[in-house]
Amino acid sequence: MTAGSSAGRKRIDSVDILVVSWNGRHHLETLLPALEAQQVPGTRVSICLFDNGSTDGTVAWVQSNHPRVDVVANPTNIGFSAANNRLAERSSARALVLVNNDTRPRPDWLAQLVAGLAEAPADVAAVSGGIVNWKGDRLDFGRGVMTFDGHAFQLDYHRPLGAVEMPEEGCELLFPCGGNMIVRRDSYVAAGGFDDSYFAYLEDVDLGWRLWSAGERVLSAPGAVVHHRSMATSKLLGNANRGLLFERNAYLTAFKNYDTELWPQLMPVVQMTLLGRVQHLLANRNPHGQGLAVDPYAAPMDGHGGVPAAGSGARDTWERLRYIVALRTRLRRFARPHSELPVGVPAIVDDQTLAQVRAVSSIMRGLDDAAERRRRIQARRQRPDAEIFERFPLYVVPTYPGDEELFGSSGFEAMWPKGLTPVRRSLEEVMEVER
Repeated sequence: MTAGSSAGRKRIDSVDILVVSWNGRHHLETLLPALEAQQVPGTRVSICLFDNGSTDGTVAWVQSNHPRVDVVANPTNIGFSAANNRLAERSSARALVLVNNDTRPRPDWLAQLVAGLAEAPADVAAVSGGIVNWKGDRLDFGRGVMTFDGHAFQLDYHRPLGAVEMPEEGCELLFPCGGNMIVRRDSYVAAGGFDDSYFAYLEDVDLGWRLWSAGERVLSAPGAVVHHRSMATSKLLGNANRGLLFERNAYLTAFKNYDTELWPQLMPVVQMTLLGRVQHLLANRNPHGQGLAVDPYAAPMDGHGGVPAAGSGARDTWERLRYIVALRTRLRRFARPHSELPVGVPAIVDDQTLAQVRAVSSIMRGLDDAAERRRRIQARRQRPDAEIFERFPLYVVPTYPGDEELFGSSGFEAMWPKGLTPVRRSLEEVMEVER
């Protein structure tokens, strides 16, 4: 639906609050009473819970203590993205409100969200509220920024509220936060909802970009505040699994959404960044990983030296053959189980490295499906990326080990598209970094 295509878009007479939970009964004990206390005159409010295969008794507890909550009990964990999509498919409400299970909304939270969307121009598809920490003295989300390779940051994350500048009411955002947002159901469905394949993380960034490219907008309602137990649910996934989702989903966000003008220009730096991170982690975060960075044709290797220079004599030829045989024997050892590897042979033990390697494998497995999703996204496009990034410049933020060296290299600069000026920031400038 495009701007001005429906005279009745402003009226929000019904909303469904969507909550996804996985072993989060202790969070719901706080959240559900707060949701049931929300009142918006003239708007029918329903609460829908999707339980992702919890083993903590969530479903029985909710049915017993909060019988008015509509519960979908799924036998397995299908992730945050797919679960919200399933709830959206069941809904007939005018708007969908998404909120994390580990939050505590303020009493006027829902009224602020509904008013933000009801009073917005017709081309506004979604409105995002503000998120603070549980104590209420630090920022979790006010606005987000996106990096060139599809990653994103909550700007000023975890900084004291008195030290940050919150977005003004009704200002434009590139994307809403999936932990506190309201979206017109017709816009959500037309855009394809969240990408099921993401499972969790960056699904809201991907959705926001798709809404903008299809001609709609996202605005801020900073007064619609929830308190958040940051990372309470994320920690359940573990570092390796969480890292896989971040890196894979970032790449897919870039691959699917860049338009036909910018993607060919940015693809080299996106691909090189992914490749560079894998290489750096393999070589520097794992036992004897530097062996993976050795070029046997340019540098010494465990006493073998480089490949002997070609000569005319039989002795020179014999030395070259001996070297090649030794090299092939060494490389075959990489295929043996870790317990059988000789001392000195590299082994991947670092969680972040595992996440990167698995992310690349997942990208390759899902490439055909992602290409089809890209086709559908580009077919709906009504606004070029050049216009979007005039409003929301792309960021370059060294985040992973090795990023600073890569992003500062002349090779990276040579790959960067001419005429596209990024915002370069350190991680410490973007958010509060715990040391």
